[in-house]
Amino acid sequence: MLGRIADAEDVVQDAWLRWSAADRSEVREPRAFLVRITTRLAIDRLRQVQSRREAYVGPWLPEPLATDLGGEVPDTAEQAVLADSVSLAVLVVLESLSPLERAVFVLREAFGYPFADIAAMLERSEAAVRQLSGRARKHVEERKPRYDVDPAARRDITERFIAAATGGDMQGLMELLAPDVTLVGDSGGKSRAPLRELVTADKVGRFILGVAETSMERMDIRMEMREVNGAPALVTYDGDKIDNVLTVEILDGRIQRILIQRNPDKLAGVAR
Repeated sequence: MLGRIADAEDVVQDAWLRWSAADRSEVREPRAFLVRITTRLAIDRLRQVQSRREAYVGPWLPEPLATDLGGEVPDTAEQAVLADSVSLAVLVVLESLSPLERAVFVLREAFGYPFADIAAMLERSEAAVRQLSGRARKHVEERKPRYDVDPAARRDITERFIAAATGGDMQGLMELLAPDVTLVGDSGGKSRAPLRELVTADKVGRFILGVAETSMERMDIRMEMREVNGAPALVTYDGDKIDNVLTVEILDGRIQRILIQRNPDKLAGVAR
């Protein structure tokens, strides 16, 4: 709903306080009560953070979240649904929705709530909620980038990409990058990253090689593969601190987009 872990934790805390103060004898359906409160608090928080985004330095990306769930979600079908619903690609698109559209989309598409229930939660008519849902779904479908979701294929290409970058292999990189590949780096003005999106394989490839060469000269830099937002990701550490998280979006065996999170304020969800 929010794309920022601290905001999500604040909303959960506020919801818990309201639940604790509620007269339980008046609550017929605890789950519905909690979802309604949490949704409304999330909408209020979304409206508040919109002004923060307007003053943000450089491109904005959602916070990466480690999803190495182990045995917590044993069903592979459930894992696939979870991975798609929290993917960075989806979260980026959700940022372009209004707070109400986003709430309706998440409740309907991710959690399968009936329109009547959503209407009651938001105190809107069912017809209005259906209209919001249709508008949000169309917007997401038009803007959501297509990419291959097979985890083995994504991991294989990600590992080949890392090997080419750290090995200074420009030709190997060019074979993996789509001609119109885009690189988006989020620093929030608190670390070094491009202030605008980089486009084309040549520009992106040269940038990646430059960064990799600088990193490899440092003895305290190490890298590891993690599952982040349901997809393989390269996590780079500077000593014991996470320096950045890099994920790639792939279609037909080529990298279409590279997302790099370098804002130190947004790396807690992977560090934990």
